[in-house]
Amino acid sequence: MTPRNSLNKDGPPSIYVVSGGVGSSARQIAESTLAQFATARVPIIVRKNVKEVGQLEEVVLAAASGGGTVLHTLVDDRLRAALTRLGRVHKVPTIDLMGPLLRQVGKITGEKPLGEPGRYRNRRKEYFDRADAIDFTVSHDDGARVEDLQEADIVILGVSRCGKTPLCMYLAVHGWKVANVPIVNGIPVPEEIFQLERRRVIGLLIDYNRLLGNRRQRDNRMGRLGASSYSDPSAVFDEIEAVRKIYRKGRFHVIDVTDKPIEITADEIVTYVTEGRGKLQYRAVPY
Repeated sequence: MTPRNSLNKDGPPSIYVVSGGVGSSARQIAESTLAQFATARVPIIVRKNVKEVGQLEEVVLAAASGGGTVLHTLVDDRLRAALTRLGRVHKVPTIDLMGPLLRQVGKITGEKPLGEPGRYRNRRKEYFDRADAIDFTVSHDDGARVEDLQEADIVILGVSRCGKTPLCMYLAVHGWKVANVPIVNGIPVPEEIFQLERRRVIGLLIDYNRLLGNRRQRDNRMGRLGASSYSDPSAVFDEIEAVRKIYRKGRFHVIDVTDKPIEITADEIVTYVTEGRGKLQYRAVPY
């Protein structure tokens, strides 16, 4: 098996996080630790859903090739023992975050640990679903990471200042992974948009006068004096027309958000996206 090189040529070797689940706990501990070092830039590589010794061997070989460290939260006794052994053989430091505490709790309760990864996350599934949705939505705001659009539950299209971001965040806190892509006249829309399932793509429209007012307010807040292409009446009109053409090309569902509360727009989107799928409700319980 060919190891993956963990050597960071521009800084310290990597920390490998190994987990039978998603690895969020160990990653958070690693990031909290690194925050105590002002200039250190240590890569964190997560290996999640580790169930077999062969997966551990791959991680240890990768760490060994570049002087890396393995940090783990394995709850399976067999895998913990295997990782400790592999670490000794390949001279890779392995830090066990779960074993000592599992043994101590077992002593004071007289119970044997179940050794089932993911139990804590499953108990708090709604919380973690919401957290994942918010993280996804923030990292896919304003056209970022369009290569990941297939992973989004909902993709929102629209011109600047039509309210895409607050709408997306509202949906995210209710458990939906949302990406938004701005449409700018003269700049091609990413082709990935037209490869998505149409039901997941929503185009926003807004009244011309309302949009023009929003743009002018933005210019004022930014300290821009006089007219700009951003708030030029003719340019704004052309932008709205260009948006309509894109929506027609993709045959996307369109929602007019003019003077409409975010809650109402979100309800319309969820109803449309889930229509006929038996999920006419938000995925997670609201705060």
